[in-house]
Amino acid sequence: MDFTYDTIRSTMTGDGVRTIALNRRESLNAMNRRLIDEVAIAFDDANRDPQTRAIIFTGEGRAFCAGDDRHEHVHPETETDARDLVDAIQRATVAIVFGAKPVVGAINGWAVGGGFEWAINCDFPIWAESAKGFFPEVSLNLFVTGAVTSLLPAIVGPLKAREMLLLGQRYSAAELHDCGVAWKVVADTELQDEAAKVAAQLAKLPTLSVRAMKRVLNQATAGALHRALDLETEATVAGFLDPETTRLLKQF
Repeated sequence: MDFTYDTIRSTMTGDGVRTIALNRRESLNAMNRRLIDEVAIAFDDANRDPQTRAIIFTGEGRAFCAGDDRHEHVHPETETDARDLVDAIQRATVAIVFGAKPVVGAINGWAVGGGFEWAINCDFPIWAESAKGFFPEVSLNLFVTGAVTSLLPAIVGPLKAREMLLLGQRYSAAELHDCGVAWKVVADTELQDEAAKVAAQLAKLPTLSVRAMKRVLNQATAGALHRALDLETEATVAGFLDPETTRLLKQF
């Protein structure tokens, strides 16, 4: 494996920590199809790499991930195309959540839609003070992915999850810390150093027990997560095929 990708920078430090950084700076790391596919590939590669013991997930430049790239959006015209796209999005979450290695999120700038989902998928999400996140999907007649319909209620409770998923409000890092979505909030200038410190601490722990802990914690809720992924896929595919979605996306 050469860990070389078109839209992602994957680098390794000597302490067993690999950084997977979204690298479409000019578009605030917004999601095109290549980025979506490469997130899954990069995490699968890192999880297969015997030298990688912990992973940092972050974004280059001014944002973690600004959601769907409106300039490169290709709206699926058929159910087959829609399902292919949504399956690719869900594969990225499976690689992050069910991969063997612990994932430290270093969330900078905006985390929108699918980017917000990826932040929630991390085992230890650390947010910069200026970072913000929100879900615009429902307002666009679409649906969330990333198993957040299972993960988010478990973190914040069902009422707060409804607020976040349905109303599309924008949340500061401090607000996300208060409701448990952000594990830590640090000064912008300290974000990468703090993520590196936590990842190095994880990398020094015994490999067998760390991976077993992540696996067992995930398996305890695996049924609900996989069910959520399946239901989200069906709802998102239906949203893509509804003509109202096309009208709303043109206004967005």
